[in-house]
Amino acid sequence: MQSLIKDFKKYKWFVTSNGKLVIGGKSAAQNDALLNKVKSERVTLIVMHTTSPGSPFTVILSPLSKISDKEMEECAIFTGCFSQAWKSGKRSTEVDIFRSDQLYKSNKMKEGMWGVNGKIERKKVILKLVLTIQKDILRAVPELSIKTKKDSMLIIIPGKTDKNDLFDELDKTMYNFTKEEFLSALPAGGSKII
Repeated sequence: MQSLIKDFKKYKWFVTSNGKLVIGGKSAAQNDALLNKVKSERVTLIVMHTTSPGSPFTVILSPLSKISDKEMEECAIFTGCFSQAWKSGKRSTEVDIFRSDQLYKSNKMKEGMWGVNGKIERKKVILKLVLTIQKDILRAVPELSIKTKKDSMLIIIPGKTDKNDLFDELDKTMYNFTKEEFLSALPAGGSKII
């Protein structure tokens, strides 16, 4: 697990309200690499993926006994927001929650596809993120994961405005981040500031 923690910045990531690191794949290939690494560690972790295709596999890098229900909700929201559901402009989506020891991969499965044995918990989440700074980097995270309202810069939901255009609409005097940081933090697809 330490190698995943050390390399967290190469993934989609955020920090939960209780300080747990959550990482997710940026592509089918990275999802495969992440889950292969998790499986090789032989540590049971919580893994999430949207019920529909087109989502990162996200992993909470913490022992199961130390993860709160609130952190499970935060990770589910993050998983949903960085999925195809956001890009499609949906307001909500369903996320499947399971343990890493339930995962399997056969040779017939496409890149990024994994099977799950046993019980899966399913959670419906509203797609909404806030921009904040975590580990000195601009991140789009679930609102539940920020400590205070003053840590929230902007609230975004899926929308029709392209990320580039959204940045151009911002009052630059209010925010201390670059266009590159902004584009990197947001999910793929259009967004709307609320």
